[in-house]
Amino acid sequence: MSPHDAGGLVARSLSASYGSLIVCRDITLDVKPGEVVALIGPNGAGKTSFIGALAGVVAARGEITLGTTRLDGRSIHMRTRLGLATVPDNRGLFAPLTVAENIRLGSMFVPRNRREAVVERAVATFPFLAQRGATLAGSLSGGQQQMLAIAKCLAGDPRALLLDEPSQGLAPIILDEIVKVIGELKARRLPVLLVEQNYGLVERTADRFAVMVGGRIAMTGGKAELADRDRIGRLFLERRRTTTVH
Repeated sequence: MSPHDAGGLVARSLSASYGSLIVCRDITLDVKPGEVVALIGPNGAGKTSFIGALAGVVAARGEITLGTTRLDGRSIHMRTRLGLATVPDNRGLFAPLTVAENIRLGSMFVPRNRREAVVERAVATFPFLAQRGATLAGSLSGGQQQMLAIAKCLAGDPRALLLDEPSQGLAPIILDEIVKVIGELKARRLPVLLVEQNYGLVERTADRFAVMVGGRIAMTGGKAELADRDRIGRLFLERRRTTTVH
């Protein structure tokens, strides 16, 4: 049994806020080991804020559990140390550092006796990285930066992965690589929460999905329900009657 089978990522009654402004209300969502759950919705629905609440960068109340470990109330660094990895929409890279240096930073919480093997596995996820170790991250193309951002997170040997808009600005050939890697992560029994606007990517990767509108979950379902684009589109239009933020 994989160590990731000990449990997935669960949010219970999670609300996120910026000061007095509540942007996500009472969200309950789980991602099982080896499962991809997509969080979709119109711009401003609160999806990125929800990811931020899970990661600890947005103030929140509610319960967050990774396996048997409570994450709520812990710092960003402690959540990372405990296995929650995030690829933010800005990719979270250190542009003045090299590819190799970025990946090494991603592995900083891995025990030293395992670090080399974990880093090698992360680099092997995107083979081009092995030839670009001395290249500055800021000089890579957008697609290459996205691949590096994912590899940097995988170098931390995470127990769950949050992906915020990974398809943004990517060419189709790079998108195919991302789809392939997500499939490999599922095979490793890693829970993956995917925030995504690209419906095609969601259809190709997600086992389940949730539609967020106005900071609340308006619909959940599996692949069969995902095919009902008309119903989902109508839910997206609800944003016109709701005040929201990202």
